[in-house]
Amino acid sequence: MPRYDFRCRSCGATFELRRPMSQASDPAVCPQGHEDTVKLLSTVAVTGAATAAPQAPSGGGGGCCGGGCCG
Repeated sequence: MPRYDFRCRSCGATFELRRPMSQASDPAVCPQGHEDTVKLLSTVAVTGAATAAPQAPSGGGGGCCGGGCCG
């Protein structure tokens, strides 16, 4: 279930709520009970190991200098 970050305009508290995407735009009440909140733009953190993409063999095929037509 997605997490959404909110900030309370009354007390300045930031908090997150887990809710279905169908409720993403619904109003939220801060933990202190204030109703004047705004949804924050969230960043997505992706974790895991990165792997290098396979590289094309060097020395030929394509372009002027790669094809041997230069000098």
